[in-house]
Amino acid sequence: MPRLYALIILALLATPSASTPPPLRGFTQSSAAAERELERRYQAIPSPDNMREYMRVISAEPHHAGSPGSRKVAEYVLGKFKSWGLDASIEEFSALMPYPVERKVEMIGPEKYSAVLEEPKVEADKDSGDAGQLPTFNAYSADGDVTGDLVYVNYGVPEDYAHLAKLGVYVNGKIVIARYGKSWRGIKPKVAAEHGAIGCIIYSDPKDDGFAKGKVFPAGPFRPEQGVQRGSVMDMPVYPGDPLSPGWASEPGARQLNRSEAITILKIPVLPISYGDALPLLRQLKGPAAPHDWKGGLPIAYRVGPGPAKVHVKLSFDWQVRPLYDVIARIKGSEFPDQWVVFGNHHDAWVNGASDPTSGNVALMETARGLAELSKTGWKPKRTIVLASWDGEEWGLLGSTEWVEKHQAELAQKGVAYINTDSSGKGWLTMQGSHSLQAFFNDVARDVPDPRGSGKSSLEAKRDHDLKEAKTKDAKQKIAQGDLPIGALGSGSDYTAFVDYLAIASANVGFGGDGDGGGVYHSVYDSFYWFTKFSDGAFAHGTALSRFTGTALLRLANAEVLPFEFTSLSRTLSGYVDEIGKLAAKGETIDLDPIRTSLKQLDASARRYEQAITSVQQENTVPPALAGALEELNRTLYQSERAFKHDAGLPRREWFKHLAYAPGFYTGYGVKTLPGIREGIEEKHLDEARAYVPIVSAAIDRLRASVEKATALLMNN
Repeated sequence: MPRLYALIILALLATPSASTPPPLRGFTQSSAAAERELERRYQAIPSPDNMREYMRVISAEPHHAGSPGSRKVAEYVLGKFKSWGLDASIEEFSALMPYPVERKVEMIGPEKYSAVLEEPKVEADKDSGDAGQLPTFNAYSADGDVTGDLVYVNYGVPEDYAHLAKLGVYVNGKIVIARYGKSWRGIKPKVAAEHGAIGCIIYSDPKDDGFAKGKVFPAGPFRPEQGVQRGSVMDMPVYPGDPLSPGWASEPGARQLNRSEAITILKIPVLPISYGDALPLLRQLKGPAAPHDWKGGLPIAYRVGPGPAKVHVKLSFDWQVRPLYDVIARIKGSEFPDQWVVFGNHHDAWVNGASDPTSGNVALMETARGLAELSKTGWKPKRTIVLASWDGEEWGLLGSTEWVEKHQAELAQKGVAYINTDSSGKGWLTMQGSHSLQAFFNDVARDVPDPRGSGKSSLEAKRDHDLKEAKTKDAKQKIAQGDLPIGALGSGSDYTAFVDYLAIASANVGFGGDGDGGGVYHSVYDSFYWFTKFSDGAFAHGTALSRFTGTALLRLANAEVLPFEFTSLSRTLSGYVDEIGKLAAKGETIDLDPIRTSLKQLDASARRYEQAITSVQQENTVPPALAGALEELNRTLYQSERAFKHDAGLPRREWFKHLAYAPGFYTGYGVKTLPGIREGIEEKHLDEARAYVPIVSAAIDRLRASVEKATALLMNN
């Protein structure tokens, strides 16, 4: 037989047949077969028609946090949970949520102009004129009555002020106008105040989400002339949740800070406006020409000022504490009830919120129904599943943070993992999270069909898309080989308290990238009409999201050995260290060798763990000697993320305690990895950066000890 032919025959014999499913992480062979059958039954349950109906009901009226509409939505979700047979209730909290009383923006020279500050009703969309809409405003702005020359600051991030200084332009005593984009909105007034500005206006430039992108609503999906992005400007990189109760739950009888002590409330007035209202103001600016990349889509020559446009801004708020309604359902575990797998999405919106957040909340509801249907057949998860529809996310992750702070002692012991969804649309799967879950989420994505009808899995569809979008050969190579990397978590949704405060392994998943939901983001036009016409109108992607999250919950709840994997984590952390090494090389040197040494040891331990777990997964059933150690083994695995918990917290923001991931102090949503070191270098606190090197190294050593303990439990039983 020719040698080449013999090699081909051997390769075919060594390749599993198409009918033989691959090993299932965390399951032995017999339990894997049962799990796959359970998942097949589950994935047949989610219904796009159901999700469409849930969205129609929820988005029919405004339901911002603290309002009767929010309570009505919470009771609707609760009623559905109970009708499906779930053990569910509302946990009520409260938080400072000031509604606007007075809003005024006017140019008093060289021409006079009073901003409209109102989004007009669109005849095609009946909900755009609903009663009870919150007006356009930024939550947690300061009260203020200020007048000053106007300065255009581009996106209003620190490097923009550095460029203004080169032009000889300063904002002390001035009012700044910044465009939405590049950073989270709360960073813009924060940086403005640090530079001495007395007020801040944020507008939506048509280059970023208006007519320069395509047709505007109602003819297209993008922001119309008077469309405005509401949103919180709470200083969430310091701490999220109720501004008056950082670190403890805001419940009746609990202590509260005085408002003057709440450092996450802004110090200057800030208000969002439309590009229709921004145009008359920007047109009157003189001074230096704006750099080319500062120019937006308005028909003007962009200049930075200051003046001669002089603007008057007057804002006041009612500063009331208002209720929050978290809807919580539980499916109790049959074997390990004190190990919790939690899945959440928020239900509050700035107005009707069909896309943000109802598109994700209806997928959560259908996931809950699917699990309830399985329960009716006699299935019970090994671990407890907790399903949460949070309130107050839009204001600053209020409901989830208060719930986590209330249950923090319990969650620290019982929290296995947290899965989060938020708004979701058309496109491709997006995954960010703790990198010990990277392999797990890749496995789940392999088993969920692509909602775009390609005949591929969601994972392969995402890989194809990412390869097409990749700009370099190196990037393409990384995408093509092995598991797809998942992004790191910053902030901006309800996973924050779980991962950043308690160091519970967490993830955020959804679909997107085909079309642009940003055009109506946080406006009255984020409606059932907009979503069904311009986004996932067939709810095919919502159905896929429910299939994905339900499959992930089933695997985490049922796995004999929890599906954590540590080689991906080690490799990812090493990449972060390399990035920081290059960053540090631009300034004074920082010795990162202690971390590199710890990571080499972690990588070796992670590889030994993979060998051990692979051996167990090849067994038909769990070896008897191992069965008695499963509870300890799994606790060791899910507690491994706690190795990154630094009780003292990060510099200048002790609420944030995760040493590997945090939202950037000046990015807001965007993540800073190894933040104690990275931000120390970026902000020129080099002694601080050096101090965190041994702290991070020790955390990696603690993680390695957990991995080695898990390996020993697998091998010794």
